[in-house]
Amino acid sequence: MGIVDREQGWSVRLKLTLSYAGVIMISGAVLLAAVWVFLLRYVPDVIAKPEPGSGLRPWPASPDRGDLVVAFLPRVGVMLALLLVFGLVGGWLLAGSMLAPLTRITNATRLAANGSLSHRVLLEGRNDEFRELADSFDTMLAQLEAHDAEQKRFAANASHELRTPLAITQTLLEVARNDPGRDPGDLVDRLHHVNTRAIDLTEALLLLSRANQRSFTREDVDLSLAAEEATETLLPQAEKHGVTIETSGEPAPTIGSYPLLLQLTTNLVHNAVVHNLPEQGMVWVTTSVRSGSVVLKVENTGEKLSPQVVSTLTEPFQRGTQRVRTDHAGVGLGLAIVKSIAQAHDGTLTMKPRPDGGLRITVRLPAAPAH
Repeated sequence: MGIVDREQGWSVRLKLTLSYAGVIMISGAVLLAAVWVFLLRYVPDVIAKPEPGSGLRPWPASPDRGDLVVAFLPRVGVMLALLLVFGLVGGWLLAGSMLAPLTRITNATRLAANGSLSHRVLLEGRNDEFRELADSFDTMLAQLEAHDAEQKRFAANASHELRTPLAITQTLLEVARNDPGRDPGDLVDRLHHVNTRAIDLTEALLLLSRANQRSFTREDVDLSLAAEEATETLLPQAEKHGVTIETSGEPAPTIGSYPLLLQLTTNLVHNAVVHNLPEQGMVWVTTSVRSGSVVLKVENTGEKLSPQVVSTLTEPFQRGTQRVRTDHAGVGLGLAIVKSIAQAHDGTLTMKPRPDGGLRITVRLPAAPAH
């Protein structure tokens, strides 16, 4: 990617220089015209002299209007020439000084276009329009650099995660080829498990991409209904793990995609079920409306978590080793998808460890306007 080529023309500095010089020339011409109008117009064409015998002393010789015009016009030309030189030189220097910040921003833009997002303008001086522009540009570069680093990290992690089931499949097939007498049923079961995991991971990646792009239809959604549906769907799994789910709350109307918000709720409840106590675990799902926002809160019992571990759980493929069950490790995208869906709906996701163990997750979304 590079800077778009454009037709060559006069530079902004040259245009500003000519503008400054033109203003000075016009101002000088107006001033000299004012001198002519308000001073020389009152000089008589011929100076009257006293007659002999009048008793008046002879006046000294004075120039008439013609003499003043002859003396004035050459000096006007010289003055205008000096003003022109002063305007061009001063305008060139002044324009260069004024455009220096733009030159720095342009250089930073070229570096960014060539892939160098770590460069910053760092414009000094008082907080004027150029300083605001440079600071805004630096902020944009910082965001782009962080986004680029996140995308590279995500691509690397996704490639690693997708390569794992493929490598396992290849190993299983090589073992089966080297041992023709082995029971094919066990191989089929293992391949089915690995293939299911690869499909789940691919679907999770597609869902995450869809949420990030915000390519979905918005409609009226009651978040409490999504919470009830997710709870009913996961109830058999909760019973299998010996976890009790309690739901409560009030209607929580919002605007968004029901399938995505259902996926958000399902991921939260599923996460709370599989990362719980070995027995007699609890999950609490509540919905409410607070200050123009709908709130979905999912809490669960479990091991005590440190704030440092909790802060990494929404990163893609960060499962939190203290919370992984041996029977269902997931694909490491559950909470990352929740965060992306919440942000796509202009909402927020907050997570805090519970003092007695487990996790408290709160999703806030804008409430639907009253009809």
